[in-house]
Amino acid sequence: MKIKFFTVALVLAALHGTMAGDPDILSDFIVPSGNQTVDGNFFTFTGMRVLVEAPDATTFKVFKASMAEFPALNGQSVSYAVLDFPPGSVNPPHAHPRASELLFVLGGSLQVGFVDTTNRLFTQTLETGDLFVFPKGLVHFQYNGDGKNQAFAVSAFGSANAGTVSVPNSVFNSSIDDGILAKSFKTDIVTVRKIKDGLSGKI
Repeated sequence: MKIKFFTVALVLAALHGTMAGDPDILSDFIVPSGNQTVDGNFFTFTGMRVLVEAPDATTFKVFKASMAEFPALNGQSVSYAVLDFPPGSVNPPHAHPRASELLFVLGGSLQVGFVDTTNRLFTQTLETGDLFVFPKGLVHFQYNGDGKNQAFAVSAFGSANAGTVSVPNSVFNSSIDDGILAKSFKTDIVTVRKIKDGLSGKI
């Protein structure tokens, strides 16, 4: 059953490319400079083989097939990621500035949501076989609220390089002054530093 859903997800990823937003290219494909040989291997990505018969993840994991990992995607306006959620794990609030995201739940269930530019929250509980779209550039999250079972999903993106901006990391793991963060979140510097220490693993 898992293989069946995985196959369907690959088809959906390919179809999603028809709604892509990357610039059009003036050739069939783009070959990286210095690459002298182009054959079937160039258009093949084997990085997902690690998922075959892999044990359940103990922490949230993302396996990407974007332009960085798979250069043949350059100019093709499509990429995807496999998301592995242990019980109770979360993909923290983040955004993809260059693409919308189409999430397909292959196993388990996920609580998902995004916030639009009017600050309205849209949420849903997804079951195996459900799809959910996160509009381009909007902050969103996924959470496996099941305390006993894994959740597994595939995300297709309308860009070969969707980009990811993590809200916690962008705010608290940056060089923004602690005083500015404290004022912005209406708290104190001690609390801001505790959050930073928590994200860095110091506490």
